[in-house]
Amino acid sequence: MSGPNGPSGPSVRRATATAAARRPLGTALLLASRPVSWINTAYPFAAAYLLTGGHVDAALVVGTLFFLVPYNLAMYGINDVFDHASDLLNPRKGGAEGALLAPDQHRAVLVAVVVAVVPFVVVLVAMGDPVSWLVLGLSLCAVVAYSAPGLRLKEVPFLDSATSSAHFTTPALYGAVLAGQAISPALALVLVAFFLWGMASHAFGAVQDVVPDRAGGLSSVATVLGARWTVRLAMLLWAAAGLLMLAVPWPGPLGALIAVPYLVTALPYVTVADADSPRTNRGWKHFLVINYACGFVATMILIHAARTGV
Repeated sequence: MSGPNGPSGPSVRRATATAAARRPLGTALLLASRPVSWINTAYPFAAAYLLTGGHVDAALVVGTLFFLVPYNLAMYGINDVFDHASDLLNPRKGGAEGALLAPDQHRAVLVAVVVAVVPFVVVLVAMGDPVSWLVLGLSLCAVVAYSAPGLRLKEVPFLDSATSSAHFTTPALYGAVLAGQAISPALALVLVAFFLWGMASHAFGAVQDVVPDRAGGLSSVATVLGARWTVRLAMLLWAAAGLLMLAVPWPGPLGALIAVPYLVTALPYVTVADADSPRTNRGWKHFLVINYACGFVATMILIHAARTGV
């Protein structure tokens, strides 16, 4: 991280906060929803719904739209509101990697979350059954519990990574149960592998924030383990996810290869010191690109599985 008046110093952070205060609410809401991450929740739902017996119907459309925008606005918007103090210390915040909301916009963002989420939830509940209601409820509880005061699971080391992973795994589980699919052993293995991948991704992403999180008095898996051991934990979890895919019927084992680029991306940082942890942001940016490439590979595997009846 640069010095006090360098690229990430207080003067620049004050300028960023001032720019945020001048930002229209619509722009703030868009940034708070993290458009770059929309696909990460909508895709698991849609893929699971279609490939476990669902069809192109109203439930698919409503669910995909919900997990595309309102769900992400809730997940990241709530986080940006209640993390404002620590975000002021974080040089990553104020752009694609996290909105730096003006304090007078906080209430409007929370109201927008409710307005965006509730109508979709009402429709999805009407389309589902008690099992789907339970999964959807768990998913939304995880979204709120991660950041909201009094819960703040994001500040409970290890549980922070598990809760973050649930944000991406539960849409897939919800897609399957909404389609009326019983959870087979193969599907369970895929979901567990996906969950481990999500935990690894959160842990690796937390490494770059060790310095600002500690400065802001926040706890995380990375502040407890330290940068290098958190990177190693992430690699272990990615490797475990890949190994689990080897036990899934063909073409599931091809999914094991998806773990490789993540391991390669994290490898240069296995000895990174806490003070030098901000440089892992470069690896995190590579991670965001890898997600799209690996998502394409996963899509091809899923299409093959669907066409061959696996």
